[in-house]
Amino acid sequence: MSRATAASISRAALRHNLAELRRRAPDSRVMAVVKADAYGHGLERVATTLRDADAFGVAALSDAERIRAAGLDNRIVLLSGFDEPADLPMLRRLKLDAVVHCDEQLRMLELDAELPGADPLCLWVKLDTGMNRLGFRPERAAELRQRLRGLPNVHADIQWMSHLARSDEFGAPNTPEQLAAFDAVLRDIDGDRSLANSSAVLGWPASHRDWIRPGGALYGMSVVDGKTGADFGLVPVMSLHTRLIAVKDVRVGDRIGYGGDHVCARDGCIGIATIGYGDGYPRLAPAGTPVLVDGKPSRIVGRVSMDLMAVDLEACPDARVGSPVLLWGPGLPIETIASAAGTISYELACGITRRVRFIDAE
Repeated sequence: MSRATAASISRAALRHNLAELRRRAPDSRVMAVVKADAYGHGLERVATTLRDADAFGVAALSDAERIRAAGLDNRIVLLSGFDEPADLPMLRRLKLDAVVHCDEQLRMLELDAELPGADPLCLWVKLDTGMNRLGFRPERAAELRQRLRGLPNVHADIQWMSHLARSDEFGAPNTPEQLAAFDAVLRDIDGDRSLANSSAVLGWPASHRDWIRPGGALYGMSVVDGKTGADFGLVPVMSLHTRLIAVKDVRVGDRIGYGGDHVCARDGCIGIATIGYGDGYPRLAPAGTPVLVDGKPSRIVGRVSMDLMAVDLEACPDARVGSPVLLWGPGLPIETIASAAGTISYELACGITRRVRFIDAE
């Protein structure tokens, strides 16, 4: 018998979220970010559902291969760029755009230019305007354009991007500073521009430019403090659910779970749900983290273990073996669980393990 734990993925919610993001940035094209197996939602499933996106953003060549194998011919941008000269033929074979963010990549391109018959590559130059992760210093923009346009293996239309470090903080001064730094060096330079990640699409309209790059927002998630995806008109794509496999009577003073941290304050019932950190549910979710049992509010009692967790059934008098348990999804935002566990919604979605069944839902 298979485990009851499953993640349901709503294709309708994906389509809704893409439409909502387009509505918020009507003059921008959409690069749908599907890295990390589409934030844990399943790359092929998501890419085929979002085939109307203007491009896909990926972190690995293997992601691009999977998208092409699924029969999609959308533009694909390799967001971290290429790592070695041997990657360049694959960029051409898969018809990919690549991000260039360091001098080592420039040298690889210059060596590649010496090879006969190399088709021109479509490139995005990444400028580091304040994230201090990947990218060239902004003041090098003109030099980089000149250097790349001098290479026969580089397409003449060079595009530009940067990444916003605090776009999830709508009052932070850093974002306007990054926008200004980006604009200042590109004032007299042509080429498409892209700055806006999910939070910037939702909260910084001035960042939208030619392309937006939503990731988590496509899946109905928010990393804006105190806000859920629903607060921005988004619909959760993933529902994580399981069932009770036991209902137990407990008495005052009984201890529950590893370490016996939870001591029962009264006689009552607990349910044992077949899910744990082996499925990707966060072990650090503390006692009191909400769940829904039979659609009614409940909470975790004791520690989350590898395969199981205990939940309080005081408010669920009709619960029995087989009763459904919702860990996150419609009616229980993933952001609420992430906050309780001291993390963000993206990490929870990306952390679902292989033993969890995925179910397509329209």
